Amino acid sequence: MDAQIKAKPGVRGTQAKQKISIRAVLLSLGVLLANIVVNGLIFLFFRDSTLNPLLTAVLAVLWGVLGVYLIYYTLTWAAEQYPDHIRKRVLPFIFVGPAVLILGWLLILPALRTLYLSFFNASSEKFVGFGNYAAIFSDRLMATALRNNLLWVFVGTLACVCLGLLIAILADRSSYEKIAKSIIFMPMAISFVAAGVIWKFVYYYQPGDEQIGLLNAIVTFFGGEPQAWTSMLQPWNNFFLIIILIWMQTGFAMVIFSAAIKGVPDDILEAARVDGAGEIKIFFGIMIPFISTTILTVTTTIIVFTLKIFDVVMVMTGGQYDTEVVATQFYRQFFMYRNFGYGSTLAIVLLIAVLPVILINLRQFRKQGGF
Repeated sequence: MDAQIKAKPGVRGTQAKQKISIRAVLLSLGVLLANIVVNGLIFLFFRDSTLNPLLTAVLAVLWGVLGVYLIYYTLTWAAEQYPDHIRKRVLPFIFVGPAVLILGWLLILPALRTLYLSFFNASSEKFVGFGNYAAIFSDRLMATALRNNLLWVFVGTLACVCLGLLIAILADRSSYEKIAKSIIFMPMAISFVAAGVIWKFVYYYQPGDEQIGLLNAIVTFFGGEPQAWTSMLQPWNNFFLIIILIWMQTGFAMVIFSAAIKGVPDDILEAARVDGAGEIKIFFGIMIPFISTTILTVTTTIIVFTLKIFDVVMVMTGGQYDTEVVATQFYRQFFMYRNFGYGSTLAIVLLIAVLPVILINLRQFRKQGGF
């Protein structure tokens, strides 16, 4: 009898927790449904709106900022209605959930759809299995594109990493460090499309003696013959395009390497100098091993850039004159020739090529305690 009396408060407490949990679940479902309905109606309003475009843009920005804030605020309030042990488990999903949903909607679903389309013919009506993948290895243009991509990866990445490391070492020992780094890093503020337009004027060629292209103007000034740098000089025209990547990405490598080099302990360097080690031996024997993880991270990041290079080639040559790369070939097949099956296959091949590099990069971040 006494045991039953003592057990009653626990039973009541359990029932109370169950009531609170049911109420919290109903509240959270109501809040979630309200957010979906309200934001869905606002989206439909903007989609069918006939307002002034500038006013629509301002209202859309306000909706984006306030909408995100209200979504997180209302969902957090709903999570606070749960008991402590449940709230601690729910809150992380509230903050991470929307980002995961957006990534899934914008990245994962399109990737799965592209993989699905890669098994069909040009009109996406007939299943062809791995026929599109087999066609890649027999296509002459595709062989050229793959060769050029490898050229971008090896030459572009090697030059960016080596120059970035060299400039970082020299700039750190210069009295003009800030100015030098600012000048080298400045191209990073320019998009690849804008860089392509700038360098198109640098390489510009026209028949005759009058040359408005910077490079040809310099060549003719010294008595040389003007050249069509990006068209007629095959296969060297690919190297002239790679120079644009080097011009843009060397600043990125320099900044990362400079920060890593500044992290090398001074006492180790001083001890090496006392032992009679020269600067070259210190560089290769101490600095390089100490920043090796940073070098790998920068290298893999630039490799990703070079594998999916598109803008520079499209602006400069449009993929002509044997400068085709996988990304431009994908764009041409999918959007110009409307060959959805083959174009999707090229996109998947590019994704497969990039994934291992990204995984290596993520592993390096994890080793360094990035996440």
